[in-house]
Amino acid sequence: MQTKTNTKINPEKIWDNCLKIIRDNVSAQNFKTWFEPIKAIKLENHVLTIEVPSQFVYEWLEEHYITLLRKTIKSQLGKEGKLEYSILMDTTSGSGSPMTVKIPGRNVNTLKNPSLLAPINLNSTIKNPFIIPGLKKIDIDSQLNPNYSFDNLIEGDCNRLARSAGYAVANKPGGTSFNPLLVYGGVGLGKTHLAHAIGVEIKEKFPQKTVLYVPSDRFMNQFVEAVKNNSYNDFVHFYQMLDVLIIDDIQFFASKEKTQDVFFQIFNHLHQNNKQIVLTSDKAPVDLSGMEQRLLSRFKWGLAADLTPPDFEMRIAILRKKMYIEGIELSNDIVEYIALSITNNIRELEGALISIVAQSSLNKKPITLELTKQMIDKFVKNTVHEISIDYIQKVVCDYFELPLELLKSKTRKREVVQARQLAMFFSKSLTKSSLSHIGMHCGGKDHATVLHACRTVNNLIDTDKKFRSYVQDIQKRINIQREA
Repeated sequence: MQTKTNTKINPEKIWDNCLKIIRDNVSAQNFKTWFEPIKAIKLENHVLTIEVPSQFVYEWLEEHYITLLRKTIKSQLGKEGKLEYSILMDTTSGSGSPMTVKIPGRNVNTLKNPSLLAPINLNSTIKNPFIIPGLKKIDIDSQLNPNYSFDNLIEGDCNRLARSAGYAVANKPGGTSFNPLLVYGGVGLGKTHLAHAIGVEIKEKFPQKTVLYVPSDRFMNQFVEAVKNNSYNDFVHFYQMLDVLIIDDIQFFASKEKTQDVFFQIFNHLHQNNKQIVLTSDKAPVDLSGMEQRLLSRFKWGLAADLTPPDFEMRIAILRKKMYIEGIELSNDIVEYIALSITNNIRELEGALISIVAQSSLNKKPITLELTKQMIDKFVKNTVHEISIDYIQKVVCDYFELPLELLKSKTRKREVVQARQLAMFFSKSLTKSSLSHIGMHCGGKDHATVLHACRTVNNLIDTDKKFRSYVQDIQKRINIQREA
């Protein structure tokens, strides 16, 4: 039976009923990300008003869940049921009150702050921080490295979201919900590569668009020079002329109040004119200390996508791609040894490969496993080397002469179960990974299975002399890597 609506019905109850239906039709992660933050605030004349945290969330719901939302609302409010959004917008700059949009229909009222839209005369001479003295818009050098392309960026679990979002942006700059696109992650994980790849792809598809890649330190230095030379307006106008702005290492703006002020002005102008903004950072927006709240709130308008360290298979793929580009042929043993030795930094991984090839060429020696080990020892000697779950599994499988796939399978054969338990035991004692993470890497086991495996291994060490020798031998093999 359809619910008749009036002002006395609790909107929260209606929305709770909707959420029960929605929960059954989307994944748990998507429900938590897109629907849990929503609040029902009003129900009047068959129209339910819900509060969403940002325009980006609204656009995502409209693009991906419009059919589900429409059917769910009509199931609760009848054929006349409609949904309105109250979108929370940052008002620290005086941009106005929350806006309201309705379903059906996807026309979004655009909030603009006229005071931030400085007029730009493209026919006038504007000082270019990159090419001095004069400039035409078409003459702006993109500062992009063509070698950093999507073709050279291997896709894996560690970068799939960021890479896919970047490719979407490159195909429709300023026309997707990913504006700004903020890519974050540790050193050497491919942030700069992806940033350049987006710019390179846009220039290939839209040669008429002005694209600029700039490291954050260069942006700050240009700003300081502009202030010194009384050319602040030229500096701002130059950046407002761009169609695509890519700034690398945005975390260095932290605690730079004046730099953040001018970037805020440039950001607003570009965003309000549907120009694409791409940013990289070594931290997630929530962890960027020293950054003004009004900037952080704007970063949330788009998508923040993280890059994580590549797994073993991904590292192998990266090395093989680099070998193909450089015209190098190496045996599987050598490639695997490099991939097992350097686990957390793609830049170091590729650097180690080039160093080994260079050493072989200079000394006119063939690339052998022994030469590789010597070079890797030198390459990482000043690095605190962390044992990975992938490496532990490889050592255990090599010791028992088992394929890695069998270790991660669901088979209950005694020898496989024993090897799997040992891999879990060493992963718990030698890595900082959680029990759940270890279990996931060992064939999708839960944390209780990992805990049971560790207890079993400890008991066998105390009671089984042969098993104790297994543990000691494997420990020695793992220590070879730790000492490297």
